Amino acid sequence: MRKTFIFIAVLIITSSFSAPQKTWIAIGDSITYLNDHTDETGNRITKGYMTRVTEKLNDLKYINQGHNGWTAGGIAKEIDNLGLTNADIYSVFLGTNDWWSGRSAGTIDDYINNTGNDTFFGSYRLIINKLRTLNKEARIILVTPMQRVNFVYLFDKKNNAWGSYKEKNGQKLSQFAGAVLEISKLEKFEVVDLYNNKNLQLKNLVHFERLKDPKSGEYKKYKYPGFIDIPFNPHTDEYPYPAEAVEMTYDGLHPSDKGYEVIANLFLKYFDNNPSGLTN
Repeated sequence: MRKTFIFIAVLIITSSFSAPQKTWIAIGDSITYLNDHTDETGNRITKGYMTRVTEKLNDLKYINQGHNGWTAGGIAKEIDNLGLTNADIYSVFLGTNDWWSGRSAGTIDDYINNTGNDTFFGSYRLIINKLRTLNKEARIILVTPMQRVNFVYLFDKKNNAWGSYKEKNGQKLSQFAGAVLEISKLEKFEVVDLYNNKNLQLKNLVHFERLKDPKSGEYKKYKYPGFIDIPFNPHTDEYPYPAEAVEMTYDGLHPSDKGYEVIANLFLKYFDNNPSGLTN
């Protein structure tokens, strides 16, 4: 009986000193959304970056606010309708769809002056404003968009896009990554810089793209940058990224398990710098 009493007493004392669980809301596009929808990758991934982070931190739970195909402008427009709640940590991981859809990056003045939702900078101000109304003490972490090579959707080859090695609508993806870095510097936010991460550079995103040689018509495996000028016909050509082409991405844009592990480890570096992993 005495041993049972001591065990219960120790359990109560231990529980009383355990850290309360914190909440992390991850706002983003498909790269965030796919964390909980691995079936939509043809099961080419097993888990995304939030799952990988929270598996290492027992005092943290995540809420997935990833929206497939959305821009920062779309998030800002619907910010009051997303069901966002009070959280201890917010991360914002957007930009690749803003670049591809041709939205203007704008300038830091759009953010400073709160000019509205016409530019990427302006959209971020609206998003940050909302987060501060939810919890002015929350930790906010910004994430720069990843570089990308040619994207071809696994289930519809007609859904494809060229990579960030060239401009879209007269803008580079680096301008959107730079915008995130400027905002983080101004606000003194932490930033997970994927765009400039050495492991996520263009040459590391896929092993190859399998395309028809324009002269012979035979399929070849082209490494970056060799595939840039090789045409791809979604109506007649085979899917260009077989399983063995997967490296940091599985389709030229979305991270593979290996890519998600890189992202998760960058988040964990911030959390590991604090005893609880969760406070500013």
